[in-house]
Amino acid sequence: MKKSIFTAVFLFTLVIAYSQIKSDNLFYMVDNPDSFRSFMENADQISIICPQTFNISTEGVVYGSVDRRVVEIAKAKNIKVMPLIVNKGFDQKLLHEIISDPVARKRSIDMMLEYAERFNLCGWQFDLEGLHISDRDNFTLYFREAAEAMHKNNLQLSAAMVHILENVGGPSEYQLYLYENWRAGYAAKELSEIGDFISIMTYDQHTRRTPPGPVAGPRWMEEVVKYLLDEGVAPEKLSLGIPNYSVHWYADYSESRGGFQNGRQVGYSMVEHLLGQNDASIQWHDQAGCNYALWESGGAFEYIFIEDGMSLKPKLDILKKYKLRGISVWRLGTEAPDFWTILGNNVSKK
Repeated sequence: MKKSIFTAVFLFTLVIAYSQIKSDNLFYMVDNPDSFRSFMENADQISIICPQTFNISTEGVVYGSVDRRVVEIAKAKNIKVMPLIVNKGFDQKLLHEIISDPVARKRSIDMMLEYAERFNLCGWQFDLEGLHISDRDNFTLYFREAAEAMHKNNLQLSAAMVHILENVGGPSEYQLYLYENWRAGYAAKELSEIGDFISIMTYDQHTRRTPPGPVAGPRWMEEVVKYLLDEGVAPEKLSLGIPNYSVHWYADYSESRGGFQNGRQVGYSMVEHLLGQNDASIQWHDQAGCNYALWESGGAFEYIFIEDGMSLKPKLDILKKYKLRGISVWRLGTEAPDFWTILGNNVSKK
C-alpha cells in the first residue's frame, strides 16, 4: 500500500514538472499592506520584484524609495529588484518635457544609477505612459541613453509598453485616441533590442472607457503577442503582461458629467464582497476566457469580469505556446487565492 502511494505521488510530481516551463516571473507591487503581504508570502515564486515607488519631475529629478524589508526579502530569496520609474498620473505634457530635454534626461539617468547603488537594484523599468506619437524618437533616444548607462554599470533596463494590435488608427475615434496617445510612441522592436526586455501590458482590453468586457481575453492577448513577434520582437525579449485584478462596471453620476458608465479595478476580496452583497452567481464566458457576473441595481445592470485561477491558465498557455521570456503581473495583493497554485502548476521561476 505504501509503495502504491509513493508511486502515485512520484508520478504526479513528474507530470507537474513535465508540464511546467521556466519563466522569468516579474511582479509589480505598490506601497500598501496587501501588496507587501503577498510579496512576503509568495516570494518563492517571484524572479523580479518591481515596486511602483519612484516618480520623475519635469527637470528629470527622480524621487522615491524602496522599502528596506523588500530589499532584505529579495536578497534572502535571490529576487532581483527593478523599480518602476513613472511620470506621475501618466501626464503626457510632463513626459514630453522630460524626454525633449537632454539635461533632464541625463539628470534622471545619473540619479537612477545613484539609487541603484543605494538600494542594490538590478536595474530599472520605464513605466512612462501617455506617450504621444510625436514623441516616439525622443523616447527611443532617452531609452537608448539610459540603457547604455545601465549596461556600463552592469545593470538592466526594461520598458513597460502599452498593448498594440496594428500599426493603423483603428476602426473608431476611440481606437485613434489610443493609437496616437498611448500606443504608437513606442518603437517596440527597437526598444526590445536596446534594452533587456519589454513587458507588454496585455491587459486593460476593456476599461471604464469601454463597454463591460474581460480585462484581458486570451484571444486578444494572443493577437497582441503575434503582432509584436511579427514586428520583429524576439520571444526571449517579450514578457507577457498578466492582470490579477478584476473590473466592476456600474452607473455613476457627477455634477460636471451627469450620468455616465464607470468602471473600477477591484481585488479578489472585493469581488467576493460584491458577489455576496448582490447575491450574484458567476458564469464562465468562453469568448472572454474568464468568469463574470451581473446583477441589477436600481433597475440598471452592473457587471464584473473576474480574474482568478481559471482565467490565468489560458494566459499561461500563450506563454508556453510562443516560448516567451516570462510574465509581468500587475499587481501583488489583488490576486485570487487559487492564483499561486495555478501559477506553480504551470511555470517554475527562472
